[in-house]
Parts: sequence; C-alpha cells; structure tokens
Amino acid sequence: MQWTDDGIVLGARKHGEASVILEAMTREHGRHLGLVHGGRSKRLQPVLQPGNGVHVTWKARLDEHLGLFQVEGTALRAAHLMGSPLALYGLATLAHDLRALPEREPFGELYETLTVLVDHLSDPDLAPSMFVQFELELLADLGFGLDLTVCAATGQENDLIYVSPRSGRAVSAGAGEPYKDRLLKLPGFLIGQSRENRPRPEDIRAGFALTEFFLHQNVFLERGQTQPEERARFVALATSGDS
Repeated sequence: MQWTDDGIVLGARKHGEASVILEAMTREHGRHLGLVHGGRSKRLQPVLQPGNGVHVTWKARLDEHLGLFQVEGTALRAAHLMGSPLALYGLATLAHDLRALPEREPFGELYETLTVLVDHLSDPDLAPSMFVQFELELLADLGFGLDLTVCAATGQENDLIYVSPRSGRAVSAGAGEPYKDRLLKLPGFLIGQSRENRPRPEDIRAGFALTEFFLHQNVFLERGQTQPEERARFVALATSGDS
C-alpha cells in the first residue's frame, strides 16, 4: 500500500530513540498517522512542527498497519506561529477538534478551510471569526450541522439573534424573546450581518460559546472529554485586544 498527499502537521510523539509517530491532516486521506524514521533528527525536527505544511508519502504492507511516512516540508509556518501565543493556543485547539474526526476518512473541504485558517492563525483581526466558522464546518462534517438561515419558529429570514440549544436552528428576536434565557446567542458575523473587519469581542465570545456548546453536547461528552485549557486561553486572547 502506498499513497502521496499534502497535509498539515497536527503533532508528533516520540517513538524509540530517534523516530516519531506523526499525526497529520491530509487533503485526500483525512487525519492519518505514520511512523517517521529519524523524525527527531536536526533535519526533520523543524519540519514536523504543528501547523507546518508537508508533502507526505505513506507506505505499509497492509492498509490497517500504522505504516511509514516520508515527509518533505512545503509551508514551514511553525517558526512564525511560535511567536504568537494566539496561534499556539489555536493550534492546540485545532488538533483537539480534528481528533473528533474518524481516522483515514477524507474531508477535502474542511482541509481547505483548515489551510486558510492556519495561514491566518496569528492574525487577531481574522483568526477568531475564521476559527468559529471552521468549527461550524467541523460540526457539519460530523453530522451535527446548525441551521442558521431561517427562524425555527416562524420561517422568517431576518432578525435572527438566537440559536435553539435543542434543535441547533436559528430563532428570531420576536419568537425567542419569551425564552431568551434558554437560548444561545447568534452573532451577526456568522450570518453576514456584520460589516466590521474584526467582530466585537462579545460577538466572538458568543460565537465560541455556540460552537463549544454543540461540540461538547454532540461530540466530546459521549467520549468523556472536555475542551482543552488552550481553547479558553485562545478565546481570552481573541477577545482581549492584546493578541
């Protein structure tokens, strides 16, 4: 078995004295692991850093084996990203989110979204809102997509400011008023109602609260997992104005 693909490094853990097990999100083969001989060498260590783009060739005798990766760096972002706490916390959160995906199943559109997000992960004006959009796309790929286009109660398309925690559907201001304490906030930047380059901190917080609720309820709760501390730190930096 052999294939070649492009990917983004999610992480690498030590294996033996000189090798690592590389975890990468690839375009055509999804989230995939493989052994990299000499992965702790001076040549390869800088390449196998989270956030870097890589060109990988995977080989194994049988498809179900761990297999071996041969790796070449293509977009070495890590050195730049390491200088940004926002990016570092974002990378850790992205890796955690992506581990919710089944291994070795392709999610091509999500991979393209991930590539653009990682390219902008140190940008405090763009990264926070792009991150929320990425998590909405992840939820959809996992089968838990939200419907933010029309009001669940009235069918109207305007004045949508809430989301039902039960159905994951938008709710208008009028329909949601009696139940507003039980509804989640829907920030305008998620439905094209914000013209600001950088949404307000309260809208970013509302966006992350929305995706965190549905990720926890539908994905991580049944696995006995919680969101990592890095997520809270990422959100704090994204809404502080100091990132």
